[in-house]
Amino acid sequence: MGNNEILSRPSLGERGWLLSQIRDETVGGAILLLAATVALIWSNSPWGDSYTAMVKFEVGPEALGLHLPLGIWAADALLAIFFFVVGLELKHELVLGSLSKPAQAIVPAAAALGGMVVPALIFVAVNASMAEGSLRGWGIPMATDIAFALAVLAVFGRKLPVALRAFLLTLAVVDDLGAITVIAIFYSEKFSLVWFIAFIGTLVAYWLLQKYRVTRPVLYIPLVLIGWYFCYKSGVHATVAGVGFGFLTRVRTDPGEEKAPADRLIHTIHPISAGIAVPVFALMAAGVDLRSIGFMDAMGSPVAIGVVLGLVVGKPVGVLAMAWFMARFTRATLSPGIAWRDIFAIGLLAGVGFTVALLITELGYKDNILLLDSAKIAVLVASVLAAAVAGLALLSRGRHYAALAEVEEADADMDGIPDVYQQGEGAPTG
Repeated sequence: MGNNEILSRPSLGERGWLLSQIRDETVGGAILLLAATVALIWSNSPWGDSYTAMVKFEVGPEALGLHLPLGIWAADALLAIFFFVVGLELKHELVLGSLSKPAQAIVPAAAALGGMVVPALIFVAVNASMAEGSLRGWGIPMATDIAFALAVLAVFGRKLPVALRAFLLTLAVVDDLGAITVIAIFYSEKFSLVWFIAFIGTLVAYWLLQKYRVTRPVLYIPLVLIGWYFCYKSGVHATVAGVGFGFLTRVRTDPGEEKAPADRLIHTIHPISAGIAVPVFALMAAGVDLRSIGFMDAMGSPVAIGVVLGLVVGKPVGVLAMAWFMARFTRATLSPGIAWRDIFAIGLLAGVGFTVALLITELGYKDNILLLDSAKIAVLVASVLAAAVAGLALLSRGRHYAALAEVEEADADMDGIPDVYQQGEGAPTG
């Protein structure tokens, strides 16, 4: 195989798209952390019973089988919005972004796979070898919370090169795809083929509307809601509907079209997902009553140990090992200015699991309150630990990232386009 370069500077158009996505996710990450903090304080306050009552409060039309607790609405409906955005981002990456060219996609895709498999194997090894272990939660440490991770970047890695930010976004998107696949196959219940076929029918209808360039929201909104309902009734977790509709949305522009439907939808829905849907889910899911379960007892359980080791150790090891292996196999080289220690730092950031990890926790241990609380606490602790260690790793490269940023962001003629895209200047190495 010939030599090729990975983690190179993205095109100017892709750079603008990435920075827009990252900006929305960073703001959403701050709101997410605030919501999780409120949940923890509220659930452990003298008013903790009111928090539990809120999560369990049931609303919705009973005739449709949708008279559900607010906690279920947050997990099944609000996170479907989040996964719709994931589907849009995945489609963009596959068609226009870092996954569109096999030579460029193979390393980040392999890194994402390693970042899913190694944490799951660690969780299984811990729980299979310890008394009172439970294998049900093996999917918990698989996913990356991009909003939380980018909030960490906003504090510790503001000058991180765009190529590394793109690598983190790719990891998170592929991780989320893997997580939703695991949820659909292993954490769905009472599968109904009839309802599932009906759901597939709505996906086909959506695809046809996209194919024939229908743009009227009056057709799309009812179709998506009906598709979500069919998916929910099929027994497949309803968030799968979000990914499905997002992935079927057109990302290429037609002649004379300023923006493709996917770009318009991301611009409209991403703030709703990052600023409302995910934080509300965190508010509903992150509240663990530590008064009823000792913190040390909870963290000493095999489930908690497996989650923490999976996210804090398994993620960076899996990401770095698979990225290095595929680079050696394809004879690829890192872009000038980027070193393997930077890949390891991104792997540490990927260990911030949170949103999807909490979702799988809710699905895996909903019938065992003790294991549910232990796993939730472990997800919170592991995410904070991963964020802290990643922050230190990023700070250790702060001067180098600042030097790279000077080159990447320089705009001497003040035309709004970085000079490197006009003059082909290289980045400093190190």
